[in-house]
Amino acid sequence: MTETNRIEYKRELTDGLEKEVIAFLNYREGGVLYIGVDKEGNTYGLVDADSDQLKIKDRLKNNIRPSALGLFDIVSEERDRKNILKIIVASGPEKPYHLKKYGMSEKGCFIRLGSAAEPMPQKMIDELFAKRTRNSISKIKAGRQDLSFSQLKIYYEEAGYTLGIAFAKNMELLTEDGAFNYAGYLLADKNNTSIKVAKYSGKTRTDLIESNEYGHECLVKATKQVIDKIAVENRTATKITAKERQQVNLWHPIALREAIINAFVHNDYTNEITPKFEIFTDRIEITSAGGLPEGLSKQEFFEGFSVPRNKELMRIFKDLELVEQLGSGIPRILEHYGKESFSFSDNFLRMTFMAKETALEEGGQISSVMGGLKGGQIGGQIEKTIDAISELTLRQKQVLKLIAKDNRISRSGIAEVLHINESAIQKHLNNLKDAGYIERQGGTRGYWEINLDKN
Repeated sequence: MTETNRIEYKRELTDGLEKEVIAFLNYREGGVLYIGVDKEGNTYGLVDADSDQLKIKDRLKNNIRPSALGLFDIVSEERDRKNILKIIVASGPEKPYHLKKYGMSEKGCFIRLGSAAEPMPQKMIDELFAKRTRNSISKIKAGRQDLSFSQLKIYYEEAGYTLGIAFAKNMELLTEDGAFNYAGYLLADKNNTSIKVAKYSGKTRTDLIESNEYGHECLVKATKQVIDKIAVENRTATKITAKERQQVNLWHPIALREAIINAFVHNDYTNEITPKFEIFTDRIEITSAGGLPEGLSKQEFFEGFSVPRNKELMRIFKDLELVEQLGSGIPRILEHYGKESFSFSDNFLRMTFMAKETALEEGGQISSVMGGLKGGQIGGQIEKTIDAISELTLRQKQVLKLIAKDNRISRSGIAEVLHINESAIQKHLNNLKDAGYIERQGGTRGYWEINLDKN
């Protein structure tokens, strides 16, 4: 591949790194910068990619203003058996970005023109500054300042990080005058953020049969709770054929998870409107506040160009591995659902995923159903097999059944369904793993593999 308006190559880490990144931050589509590849696309590799990765992160953090944290990813890749680094840069919401050393001047601001980073004319600098987004969750002062973050600290510890004393400043949870901002408020242990998950008995909103409320706590915890709740609703329907028993989720679990996280991370919270999740017998609707980010077209949206609405949330969700790379969510959803699943308005984005139609064998007859399957119809034989395992305790059988229904359910999701603490769930999971009934595939973003025929 040759260099383009969105691709830049550098044979090695040089002093011009910040200039190239700033040009992509100021460009409406962002871009990708490869280190270890020359201008002709030949791979040279890096002697110490790990060390270079740390240097890059430190330089981009300290030398660019406004802060670019949450707007770039650094990914280590292997090409032609050599290590290179790939820096994915999103289009920033607070243009113009500039070198801290030179400020908002033609010497400090750059823009992508063709395949080069060029100095930005002063007129453009002034125009962009006049349009700069000021009404963002980082600029809004939280209505209450007595905030604590024990839940957030626990999630970071589970991910292998330790939050120091200055974590609020480092994670940009403070306004310029040192008060907690609205991003901090959303991530605090207690807040007034209410997240609704509604369930209806039919295809319309006329008969509400279940209304669940989450929130009033750290947004990360609320996100995990909604993921787990909808994962339980995404029950596995069973199709019995002459040769095998096939299990199919009503909705694709990976696409559904990405859509839920996308709704939380990119929701416009400035008007105190939260994402909404609605479950019908034939579909799931996920609605988030805020239309397309300014300057982003529908085509660019579907192609995965990233313009994070809430870069503070994006950064934290990436740290906790809820989000992978910038711009990966929508293409991942489109692998399983078409563009017609998305509808846009000036103030909202709605994703609608239709349930899969699944055939069930009942007394030799094949009948079609759409969503809303009853518990007895779902994996009944599997539940009987689990019940027949004499060496398992009642609680272990309950855990195994939940995993059988949703092989991506989290430890916290199991704990919530069974109403016991997560440490107890972990002991049951360890026992099931040691006994050979379950095996974890793919780490924190993976799934459980069940083996009921181990004997």
